[in-house]
Amino acid sequence: MPDCPIADETAAGIATAERILAERRRFGIREDRRGLLVAEGDSWFDYPRRDILAALQDDAGWEIVSVAHLGDTLESMSYNDAQLTGLARQLEWVRARGETPVAILLSGGGNDFAGPEFGVFIGHRNSARPGADEAILADFIGCRMQSALAHFVGAVTRMCESLFDRRIPILVHGYDYPVPDGRGFLGGWGPLPGPWLGPSLEAKNFTDLAEKKRIAARIVDLYNAMLVEFTGRPEAAHVRYVDLLGTLHTGDDYRDYWANELHPTGHGFDLISGKFAAELDRIALPG
Repeated sequence: MPDCPIADETAAGIATAERILAERRRFGIREDRRGLLVAEGDSWFDYPRRDILAALQDDAGWEIVSVAHLGDTLESMSYNDAQLTGLARQLEWVRARGETPVAILLSGGGNDFAGPEFGVFIGHRNSARPGADEAILADFIGCRMQSALAHFVGAVTRMCESLFDRRIPILVHGYDYPVPDGRGFLGGWGPLPGPWLGPSLEAKNFTDLAEKKRIAARIVDLYNAMLVEFTGRPEAAHVRYVDLLGTLHTGDDYRDYWANELHPTGHGFDLISGKFAAELDRIALPG
């Protein structure tokens, strides 16, 4: 057998653990556990180093069971049996522990728009319908995305009724206005993900950043409005909308809030998690 440096790697593993534990100690060992949450979502719940769930655990004291995975779409969360089965499996484990979730958290929608397909929603700058194509977006957001959300809520609500004999509150979130500046993850070079918005806008002859921001903001407004409409339906009385508008800056200091076109910085995620924490407080402490 080759002479592998097993002892050295063991020592290196111990050193890695000590470094991570030292980083964790700055959050302290929480004794004020608030309760348990179950989460399904995309990269806003599954992002390197810091995301919404990490902040809710470290700063707000929530225990979280998560099946979130970066890159997932709302459609896949809603219609993929394997993903729904994974969520059901975690809910079953929660029940087996003799606990009931305080809430189900859902983060989804951004990946259904972003990437090469983003250009489908944008009319060429020189066309008769430049910018955000209202007709296409009305059908995609108002029907297709709302239908996917309704399917997810229906499935998860039935799971919770079956396992916990009650409807568990479901939290969904909107988006704040992104900045389509062409930045991807760690710059988006080579195989790294992104950028997701800027290239499609530039391909449609939109080069001014202020103009690109207005187009992206319009799409965000339409998506947020759909969530408000959905949560106002009688069958969604237990679904809460977390409004994130005005949380992340888009002015000259936007890089302090946005790590790239789609994802907040650690500071940005902390601010967003604060909005979730406030809504969870209203659920945990009604009245």
